[in-house]
Amino acid sequence: MNRVSLGVQSFDPAVLEWMHRTHTVAQVSEAVQILNGEGMSNFSLDLIFALPETVARSWSDDLEKALALHPRHLSVYGLTVEPHTPLGRWTERGKEAAAGDARYEQEFLEADEKLTAAGFLHYEVSNYARPGAESVHNSSYWSGTSYLGLGPSAHGFDGLTRRWNAKDYSRWLELVESATDPLEGDETLWPAERETERVYLGLRTARGLEASDEQFRRAAAWVRAGWAKRVADRLVLTPKGWLRMDRLVTELVSE
Repeated sequence: MNRVSLGVQSFDPAVLEWMHRTHTVAQVSEAVQILNGEGMSNFSLDLIFALPETVARSWSDDLEKALALHPRHLSVYGLTVEPHTPLGRWTERGKEAAAGDARYEQEFLEADEKLTAAGFLHYEVSNYARPGAESVHNSSYWSGTSYLGLGPSAHGFDGLTRRWNAKDYSRWLELVESATDPLEGDETLWPAERETERVYLGLRTARGLEASDEQFRRAAAWVRAGWAKRVADRLVLTPKGWLRMDRLVTELVSE
């Protein structure tokens, strides 16, 4: 291990309370001081943007306070409404509403502008790093590298088949202690599915996708709109293109 990740999410106490987070803003600074004091200056901060309109929050202020802690890595995620969660139930009842597309885009692009101006590389749609501090672990997922999952609920992938372990700890431990594979499920990706993942994961990164002539042809309108660019044999999305990525993936893999 050479990096510690802190799930900060926001530096606004009211926002942390709304998110049902148990840590305080003061504890974030204390944690960073402890890490620096122990020689662990290589830490990452997680932030969440695109909160509902009803939540009074300054995204600009959160970005500035994150930069003031001098992290080497930042993960910036847009809030999604998941079913069977408090936010999902609030949304169903009309108590909350997900942030609109305009707010999502504005805050995504603001993060890109401020963090890259501060010297960070926007190397993946949700991740920023100082040069040389990119996440090796996560980058293996985006490049399609094989990986092994060992713990409860852990996922593994051998290039063709994805598998996942039993989620419940006691069940996982029972299987392991009885010398039984703790496998809970698996799926084998067909060629079309592997190509879709290759396109999707490639476009997520600043390296882009190694594209065919036909894929460049299909993406020509995106290049003209400033949402993508051609770099040698790779198709690379701009930040505005990342906001529309799902649509381009569909266009590139459709028969």
